[in-house]
Amino acid sequence: MKPADWIGFIGVSILLVAFFLNLSNKIHKDSVSYILMNIIGAGIACLASVLINYIPFIVLEGCWTIVSIMALINVLRVKKTN
Repeated sequence: MKPADWIGFIGVSILLVAFFLNLSNKIHKDSVSYILMNIIGAGIACLASVLINYIPFIVLEGCWTIVSIMALINVLRVKKTN
């Protein structure tokens, strides 16, 4: 396997762990840990997509990262006001 494959595998693994933890009610979709796992996993997967120059997944993972960052900002904003 090439380095880009390993990088992509790590990113997708983080996303899948977050997904399964959420499905099993171990973490909530609005928890900081879930959102951070999405940011990190999608960011790493996006990097792997850049390295292999696969535009559809660059767009997908890039958007996933941005939306997750926006979710983190919203969660932190709500926690700050409480």
